Amino acid sequence: TVQIPTPDRTIPAYRAMPAKAGVYPVILVVQEIFGVHEHIKDVCRRLAKLGYLAIAPELYVRQGDVATLTEIKDIRDRVVSKVPDAQVMSDLDAALAWAKASGHGDGAKLGITGFCWGGRIVWLYCAHNPAVKAGVAWYGRLVDTANDLMPRHPLDVAASLKVPVLGLYGGADQGIPPESVERMRGALKTSNTASEIIVYPNTPHAFHADYRPSYRKAEAEDGWARMQAWFKKYGVA
Repeated sequence: TVQIPTPDRTIPAYRAMPAKAGVYPVILVVQEIFGVHEHIKDVCRRLAKLGYLAIAPELYVRQGDVATLTEIKDIRDRVVSKVPDAQVMSDLDAALAWAKASGHGDGAKLGITGFCWGGRIVWLYCAHNPAVKAGVAWYGRLVDTANDLMPRHPLDVAASLKVPVLGLYGGADQGIPPESVERMRGALKTSNTASEIIVYPNTPHAFHADYRPSYRKAEAEDGWARMQAWFKKYGVA
């Protein structure tokens, strides 16, 4: 665990990198709705074993600790619904700055990946920061109602993307209708990127989460391989 300076306070983050001293490509890892728990930390460690400096900042820390909540409704209503997108973008910027300042992160080789709540953030951060070389969004919501804290959603930024994003989605995801995925695909065709969406048939939400009943080994492993290839293809290696 490390502490990331931001304009208003420091925030905790989990960082993993190869044991050998060096300067490594940076992957920002964006948490699920459940925060930076053990699964997200494990994703960081897996990326470190592939040669990356992976960092997952705790993006709800100002609004509350979801680790103390057991009901998904409470997590959404008490904490997550109060998190502004602008705050998240700023905190991810700060995590990148920390990685570069540490002397171990190569900011010119920057990728981002995220899951569930974090999947949505991947699309938005790639629109926010054109220095990102590539993004991989795992089953992030694409369409929703705008409000003051969340003024735009992935569909709103698709056409203006400058960063190639790979979206990995489940065809049986009850929270992300196939219609919204097809709308996103259509919008991406007008962007100046090679962004792509893969849909796994008969696959639920959170198919990469190996601690949950939704886990699907074959699809998770295929997605992980596609993510590695995507990062290598676009210079995050």
